[in-house]
Amino acid sequence: MTTPQYRILSINPGSTSTKIAVYENERELFQKKVDHSAAELAPFQTMVDQFQMRKQAVLAALAEENFACDRLSAVAGRGGKLPPLKKGAYRVDRDMVDFLVHRPIDDHASNLGALIAHEIAAPLDIPAFIYDAVVVDELEDIARISGAPQMTRRASCHVLNMRAMAIKTMKERKLPLESKNLIVCHLGGGITATVIRGGRMIDVLSDEEGAFSPERAGRVPCRQLVDLCFSGKYDRNSATRLMRGKGGLVAYLGTNSALEVEQRIDGGDKNAELIYKAMAYQTAKGIGELATVVCGDVDMIILTGAIAHSRRMMQWITERVGFIAPVRVVPGENELEALAYGALRVLRGEEGAHKFLAP
Repeated sequence: MTTPQYRILSINPGSTSTKIAVYENERELFQKKVDHSAAELAPFQTMVDQFQMRKQAVLAALAEENFACDRLSAVAGRGGKLPPLKKGAYRVDRDMVDFLVHRPIDDHASNLGALIAHEIAAPLDIPAFIYDAVVVDELEDIARISGAPQMTRRASCHVLNMRAMAIKTMKERKLPLESKNLIVCHLGGGITATVIRGGRMIDVLSDEEGAFSPERAGRVPCRQLVDLCFSGKYDRNSATRLMRGKGGLVAYLGTNSALEVEQRIDGGDKNAELIYKAMAYQTAKGIGELATVVCGDVDMIILTGAIAHSRRMMQWITERVGFIAPVRVVPGENELEALAYGALRVLRGEEGAHKFLAP
């Protein structure tokens, strides 16, 4: 029997770029990144306002590759800021589009993924999906308790890449994801981690609860943070930027480039080495913290994200957590692949697709 050839367009909008790729089953045909300059973005007040411009940029990128949209079987877009969702695929329909356009929870670039996917897919009469959206929430009730009733812990992490790398790693070993306890840590502009038991992400460390990262301050002493916020030096926006965007490596070393930091270390910069090693130290502490969720019964630790390309960082983390479980490094931010593979599993009937129910 001939294996069906499914061609899937993946779309991952970022704050200043839109990344796309086309896959034929598991094979990537091409990948492109479209950068959006400050001048190009300046006329738009919100992310939704950018929708038509971004869609045209995607179509132009496909045209540059001489790829006709009528060859597509499905379109998969990055899932945006919706109410908490289940893991896996959701069919993008008019209800989801209306929610993202008229009732967005946050003005976030990921909201454009579903909108562009739907706009391209609808005239072709093919399905549009989101997969493992940023709002997937499978936390157990005990994990939601923060210590202050006014604040509830949220399942905020790099869900798409983390689950994809867990699925990929278990598939390589011919094991179902549901059969093992895994800790997955994504190291990028932010660092997040999750513990997966029975296929569910039952607890997470968000980028504000765990290690500092290239641009995030991570977990900081809360009393000092309160004092800082009421010092008169900061308003809400500047205090937020201090924690997100101007924290971490940016605050200590003036750069968000891990590569630049490593070059400084190679040049003998001892302060850069201390700060970079502290980032590894805090990342390892977070992994150890999540190991207690499953009483130390961890089958594997998976390290992923762009910084996972760093042998130095991976060695420093592995030295501290290797006693917990074997460590597997799967570097890169694999969102485009994860979107395509998720949609492919739906097209093959290996998974179903949820329906979005607006609150």
